[in-house]
Amino acid sequence: YGGLRGELSSLQTLVRPALRGYQNAAFSGWRYASRCQNMCFCKIRTSFKRLKPPVPLGRCYSSLPGVIGNDIKSLHSIISPPIAKIRNIGIMAHIDAGKTTTTERILYYSGYTRSLGDVDDGDTVTDFMAQERERGITIQSAAVTFDWKGYRVNLIDTPGHVDFTLEVERCLRVLDGAVAVFDASAGVEAQTLTVWRQADKHKIPRICFLNKMDKTGASFNYTVESIREKLKAKPLLLQLPIGEAKAFKGVVDVVNKEKLLWHPHSNDGKDFERKPLLEMSDPKLLKETTEARNALIEQVADLDDEFADLVLEEFSENFDLLPAEKLQTAIHRVTLAQTAVPVLCGSALKNKGIQPLLDAITMYLPSPEERNYEFLQWYKDDLCALAFKVLHDKQRGPLVFMRVYSGMIKPQLAVYNINGNCTERISRLLLPFADQHIEIPSLTAGNIALTVGLKHTATGDTIVSSKSSALAAARRAEREGEKKHRQNSEAEKLLLAGVEIPEPVFFCTIEPPSVAKQPDLDHALKCLQREDPSLKVRLDPDSGQTVLCGMGELHIEIIHDRIKREYGLETYLGPLQVAYRETILNSVHATDTLDRTLGDRRHLVTIELEAKPVETSSVMPVIEYAESVREDLLKTSQEAIENGIHSACLQGPLLGSPIQDVAITLCSLVIYPGTSATMISACVSRCVQKALKKAEKQVLEPLMKLEVTVTGDYLSPVLADLAQRRGNIQEIQTRQDNKVVTGFVPLAEIMGYSTVLRTLTSGSATFALELSNYQAMNPQDQSTLLNQRSGLTYVP
Repeated sequence: YGGLRGELSSLQTLVRPALRGYQNAAFSGWRYASRCQNMCFCKIRTSFKRLKPPVPLGRCYSSLPGVIGNDIKSLHSIISPPIAKIRNIGIMAHIDAGKTTTTERILYYSGYTRSLGDVDDGDTVTDFMAQERERGITIQSAAVTFDWKGYRVNLIDTPGHVDFTLEVERCLRVLDGAVAVFDASAGVEAQTLTVWRQADKHKIPRICFLNKMDKTGASFNYTVESIREKLKAKPLLLQLPIGEAKAFKGVVDVVNKEKLLWHPHSNDGKDFERKPLLEMSDPKLLKETTEARNALIEQVADLDDEFADLVLEEFSENFDLLPAEKLQTAIHRVTLAQTAVPVLCGSALKNKGIQPLLDAITMYLPSPEERNYEFLQWYKDDLCALAFKVLHDKQRGPLVFMRVYSGMIKPQLAVYNINGNCTERISRLLLPFADQHIEIPSLTAGNIALTVGLKHTATGDTIVSSKSSALAAARRAEREGEKKHRQNSEAEKLLLAGVEIPEPVFFCTIEPPSVAKQPDLDHALKCLQREDPSLKVRLDPDSGQTVLCGMGELHIEIIHDRIKREYGLETYLGPLQVAYRETILNSVHATDTLDRTLGDRRHLVTIELEAKPVETSSVMPVIEYAESVREDLLKTSQEAIENGIHSACLQGPLLGSPIQDVAITLCSLVIYPGTSATMISACVSRCVQKALKKAEKQVLEPLMKLEVTVTGDYLSPVLADLAQRRGNIQEIQTRQDNKVVTGFVPLAEIMGYSTVLRTLTSGSATFALELSNYQAMNPQDQSTLLNQRSGLTYVP
């Protein structure tokens, strides 16, 4: 043993110098390589030394936008490009039309990613949440920034599912243009109509991309016709497909009379050839393209007077001589005026047609300076930004997405929140790249930024440089309003423009695993509510349970899953309940007196009021005052009276649901001097509840607009099932080889419908739901519901 130890010792003596020499050599080599690298990249490091942390490479992102390959631009051009070169666009469509796949291809061809992601593989850039990757759907809108041929494009991928309509709404609010993606085999679908209406509401110019041209049953003409008929839009055909379904191999550029063919053996679609159409090689295709171009010129001339004058003066005899640049400029003006929509086609999954789509985005959609925002004139060059989305990051805290409309935004800048009436400080400024972010030193008007440090800012808040700046803008708006005979409220509305948050239709109870975890659950729900304004949380006054209110089954399921994954809480959900409402059918009077003595003060209120039904379709009660009510009493107690009426209408007498379509008229009011506002509110609330109990009451249930797409073989069982669910079928249309059933079904009858529909149709049918309105239940169904709620009827 001693001999063996001696041999080992001598071996270590021999090996140690060799190892030390190897380490020294390796260290010297590393230092030499570093020195060379420093020499080669000293200029880059000087330009980028303020950008910390370095560019994240965990997801195969190729480079900063503007740094593609060896083409390195100046720091100023990367962070603050000219406003004319900025495009803020959104991708919107029905679920499964191919929005995320189109976004993924756009990022790849712009040089932002090095590999093509796939929704089915769960490795796309914009669908980064675990729930999105598991389900293959977009839940949260995600922002990415990239460059294309000298243009800065801020792109937002939006959800297509009806439960996440608010995500689309708040993104469209801050965008300058949009790309509407269509499934070429289905045309205009239910959610397409919804997002199109939202874009109309915000007056957003858009272009149409007919995706999935390679899919069996794809039809270019059918989809264009459905855009014309259902969306009431005027399509401008800028491209024609070369083949359809399996035969699809490229597109024809109608404006330039060229064909674009993608190589069949190209794996990524980067290689394609652009050839002019010639009489010798493509006589039939050239004839079709010439006819389409002439029709396009005539169509644009009808919509744009400047272009019509040009055509009549110089090119009336031969449209072929009209330069493509003149036609493209006219199409840009027409798109901006929203009198027509350019139409392009391709297949994102097969990597065809994306590069021309990117060219069309930069060519036809507007820059921020081309959009007319009336409130900008009131701010001059001061900062004006709108917070349109909030995310919670475990390391950084709340991240607020902002659209900068005027001025400049910088880190360590103190800003004033008009809605929250508070001043906050931006600690860091980031450029958004889905779930990766890059720190930047400043950002100018027209851009979309991600800010760190704003702890009280929520969706829809207007951010300005200071309170004095906001007051100055309000004064300018008021003066402008007086000139145009407007009311001040309209000026305020424009100053504080946000998004309308829809009322939830589903609710269920949520409980933590133990009472000790209740504060953690409250914190998680508070964070999620700030991220998602369509999620409402309330406390049940009778049971003391926390109640989640959401837009649908999927919405609540996603929230439950996020609480488990992101906050580590194993919560329990109660059964899903429908958000009913109540109303009254006749007019009733009620009188109430509250007489209390607290300490030395006597509180005495006597009130008489009338409750009657109205046709307003609003949850907010209409409040009126009789002429006999003294004005001096109203001045001091009006707020307390209205608070009492609103609180009484939150819970109806039948189910405890909100009351709608009701007008409350205050007939007489007697208040003893010294009576507190709280006592007045309590008396009014009690009197309103007394009146509601005396009236004839009616339960209103949410009615859903349903669209089922099913093959003809399964049409009969689907219709029979809908009849059992109290469905009202409006029409049955034919869409290619499928039947599209449109109708209205009560929400209570449609719970769990996806599973039943899959069973009935062997998984071949799809459906889309959208809230239509609230309708009165018939007496039999209302009686059954009330018995179920009181426990008199067994519910399986």
